[in-house]
Amino acid sequence: MGGQEVPPAATLAQGQAVFQLSKDGTMLHYTLIASNIENILQSHIHLAPAGVNGPVVVWLYPSSPPAVLIPGRFSGVLAEGTITADDLVGPLAGQPLSSLIDEITAGNAYVNVHTSQYPGGEIRGQIR
Repeated sequence: MGGQEVPPAATLAQGQAVFQLSKDGTMLHYTLIASNIENILQSHIHLAPAGVNGPVVVWLYPSSPPAVLIPGRFSGVLAEGTITADDLVGPLAGQPLSSLIDEITAGNAYVNVHTSQYPGGEIRGQIR
């Protein structure tokens, strides 16, 4: 997980994100779980292929700026919710949710969890 960061992060933290698209394609439900991680600041979906850093396109934790510190060690559900076109920011702002889905399908989206120790991201995983 930390090894997927650019540059890699030396961490024992782990995470998992589960996504489910609504039948009509207008809502993407997510659950983000993190474990053995400390001082979480924020988590997002970013656009970029593996090995490349990219811009934020969806806030997961908190659901919108600014960042909110979770002090100390954390293990559990970090964020859960539903993404719609209205939640898209950065280069996807104003676009339909299908634009994000297309990027995910192409392997160009990842979840990143940012912490005080690793503000650029401590754990990262491409969405598949």
